[in-house]
Amino acid sequence: MERYESLGPVGEGSYGTVLKCRHRDSGRLVAIKKFMDSDDDKAVKKIALREIKLLRQLRHDNLVNLLEVWKRRRRWYLVFEFVDRTLLEELEQNQSGLDLNTSRQYMYQILRATAFCHQQNIIHRDIKPENILISQGGVVKLCDFGFARTMASPSEGAVYTDYVATRWYRAPELLVGDIKYGKPVDVWALGCLLIEMLTGQPLFPGDSDLDQIYHIIRCFGNLTTHHQELFYRNPVFSGVTLPECSGRVQLHQRFPTITPAALDLAQSCLEMDPERRAQCSELLEHFLFTQDSFHIRYISLCFPFLQLYVISSYKNTTFSI
Repeated sequence: MERYESLGPVGEGSYGTVLKCRHRDSGRLVAIKKFMDSDDDKAVKKIALREIKLLRQLRHDNLVNLLEVWKRRRRWYLVFEFVDRTLLEELEQNQSGLDLNTSRQYMYQILRATAFCHQQNIIHRDIKPENILISQGGVVKLCDFGFARTMASPSEGAVYTDYVATRWYRAPELLVGDIKYGKPVDVWALGCLLIEMLTGQPLFPGDSDLDQIYHIIRCFGNLTTHHQELFYRNPVFSGVTLPECSGRVQLHQRFPTITPAALDLAQSCLEMDPERRAQCSELLEHFLFTQDSFHIRYISLCFPFLQLYVISSYKNTTFSI
């Protein structure tokens, strides 16, 4: 840390602190994640090593860039590029939500980041406003890969921990304790995120896992048969029955001012059956992004060297990146 001047904390979590720092020689601003003593706490050590491993292999315009790693006095230190603010902070300053164009720009970049992770067979498992960084120029960076992991192949029959993702963004399969889930858990979180950006309020603000399930059922109807079976086999819910709802209040009823295109994209993410949820690569081609050639304008602005290729490809088909 001698090479960096601490400018104060910018975040604190269960596993450590994030500091805003300045490199003494270059003057570059960075964010340094300082983990708690990781040698004595196996959970902290596992999370730190997992994040280091994944971020070393993940390089993308919309993923936070890991610059440096070191260990000192039993603690891991991760140095990241500094990004000005989080989506959570922006939503706190805009409690009625962000305008459609801003939400669309952010969502497109978050989808690009998540799609890239999924292409590398990695699931993030904790997509939420706090983990979305936004620069002054509007560039979005997905961060915090402490809960991310590489998916095993189906033949390996891998099972995963079900206690991931902050409750408000947790997919139904996670809430009922499914341990054989995959990329659709990230897609569910993206649907929650889009509605929250447009309204300024969390879509399903449950105060317990059971209350979270109730919020979801009230909007989308009963859980799938498989998820109902998992619920009743889960010892956490022993002696508890699934919430019943006398009448559904669907997305378009709750949010009549959200445009049909945005609602359709959210609905594509929020299918109760994970097998029916859209993939990120499909969502990037959704008409919310293609209806006015937004995706072409975005690419030409951020990646001008691709502009000619995109335009020629778009004559015959919708191009996504």
